[in-house]
This record gives sequence, C-alpha cells and structure tokens, in this order.
Amino acid sequence: MIGVNRNGEVWIFAEQHWGQLEEVPLELMSKARGLADKLGVRMAALLLGGDGVKQLAPELIRYGADKVYLAEHPLLEHYQTNSYARVLYDLIHKHEPQIVIYGATITGRDLAPRIASAAKAGLTADCTDLQIGDHEIGKNGQTYRNLLFQIRPAFGGNIIATIINYARWPQMATVREGVMPMPKPDNARKGEIVTEKVALTRQDLAIQILREHKRERKVNLKAAKIIVAGGAGLGNKDNFQLVWDLANCLGAAPAATRAAVDLGFIDHDHQVGQTGTTVRPNLYVAVGISGAIQHQAGMSQSQKIIAINKDPEAPIFQVAHYKILADLNEVVPKMIKAIKEK
Repeated sequence: MIGVNRNGEVWIFAEQHWGQLEEVPLELMSKARGLADKLGVRMAALLLGGDGVKQLAPELIRYGADKVYLAEHPLLEHYQTNSYARVLYDLIHKHEPQIVIYGATITGRDLAPRIASAAKAGLTADCTDLQIGDHEIGKNGQTYRNLLFQIRPAFGGNIIATIINYARWPQMATVREGVMPMPKPDNARKGEIVTEKVALTRQDLAIQILREHKRERKVNLKAAKIIVAGGAGLGNKDNFQLVWDLANCLGAAPAATRAAVDLGFIDHDHQVGQTGTTVRPNLYVAVGISGAIQHQAGMSQSQKIIAINKDPEAPIFQVAHYKILADLNEVVPKMIKAIKEK
C-alpha cells in the first residue's frame, strides 16, 4: 500500500503508440496542470515505450508538464498489461504521487485497474470532471482537505456522482476522451526529464508480439467543426442517408447516437455520447435524436445546437439553441436543397 503523501505530485499517464502520443494525455494536461497548481505541487507525465520514445518528452513539457518520468526499454515498445503495470507500479511506489490520471482509452481502462489493485488504492472510471475540495466525515467529524473530487455520471447517466478517496492513495481516475479541452502548447516552457531504470526480462512478458496492425478511425469527430448526427428516429439505415447527405452539403462529419449504431445505421467510430466520443463542434445538428442524458454528455458543450424532432417533449430541446419541431423527412431534404442552391 502506498502512503498518503500530501506533497506528492500530480501525474498523468502519457499514452503513446508507435512512437506517437495519443491526444488524450495532452487533453488531460490542462486539468492536471490546474490540479497541481491548486495543490502547490509539480505536475509530471509518465512516458513509457521502446527505444527512441524519449523524443516525445519535450512535447509533454510544452503542453504543461514540469517533469517527465521516462521509462525507455526495448520490451516496452509494444503495450502489454503486465510489463507496463509493473514499471508504473514501481514508479508510483518510488515517488509516491498523490494523484494519477489515465485516459479512459482501451489501454487506460486495461492498465489503471491493475495499478489500483497492486497499490490497494481506489480508482474511479470514466470521469467527466476532476476538482480539488475538502470533505468532512460525519457531523463534527474529521475534515480531509485538498482531496481529488472524481466526478462522473452514474446510474445510466441519471445522476452525477462525486467520489473521493481519503485513505488509500494515490487517488486515481480515468478520464473520458474529449471531455477536457486541448491546451495550447508553450514552446518557451522548460521542464525536467528524469530517466528511470527499467528492470525487465523476456520472462516478464506473458506473450510475444510478432506483428501489430493498426486500423485508423474512419472519422475524427473531436476535430470536426460541424457535425450532423442522426438517431433512432430516422427509422432505418436507408433513411440515415439523409444524415450523410446533409453532412456532405455542410462539409460536416456524420455522427450518430448509440441507438443508431446498435441498430446498424452506421459504425461505432461515428458514435457520440457517454459510451462514444465527446465533441465540441461549432455547430451540432441533431436529426431524429431524442437526446437522452447519455447522448447529451457527449455533445452538450457544442457552441450551437440545432435539433430536428417532431416530439415536443424530446430532451434534446432542453440543450438546443435552435429547435425545429417537425418531421425530419420533410425538413432535412428542404435544408439540403436550400444549401445546394446557395
């Protein structure tokens, strides 16, 4: 078990694959920077990988890290749970950070629970916000100050839960992709790169990876300035073509709700919501989307939202800036025609 270190640093796991940083650790930088500044401690990134991964350290410093702990070893070239978990746990045990944050990616969701189990610490998954605050146990009880408030939807998104861990540290959380804004890099920032010794042998790896294939996502929703999303209200896959047509007219990215994905209208890469991608486009057009809280969690921060739905009680109208109460089969073709004429 790791001790409660009030002077411990705030860490993020700098996930990288094939020598390239993923976007999620860079997104986490702004939040981790704010947490560290409020606690008055340093913010550090954990960078693991094969030979040559050191070249990514300056980028982490530009995005806000005061320090980069570098674990470079040929056996870390490909992600494997056992090897990465062992190295990370050893670093946590050695330096005793008070907060460790991971992206809620496939890798982060696999790695973080292993670390939590080894450290006998708590872990909150799929957080949408992190704050620093005080917590009192019972009336006139002990007050624990400067704890990590780990905030996430619960009970199917019907409530927002705040979870704390005052006894078993480090305080750890995974954070969903896209919920934190990407900070701007500062080329003038200076930081420290700490090279850590890695003691791994081939026997420490459960499997040997002979070949690795990467499938690129079909769409980058997080980078899209305009998104046209369709829901189950479109009825079938043929009608979903309206979403594609409107998106093409607007130069937008096509997207969908989980219900539309589950019905086979479009593949998962296009899913927006609590179990999909979180987006913040300039314009979000919701076509035939009821707007359950799970979907709103992924798009409610869009700058402008246009909702098209014939149900006046649809929850999507609660977050929409412009509401079109009409049959989408009549409205969308007229929108496409008007846009093409201009």
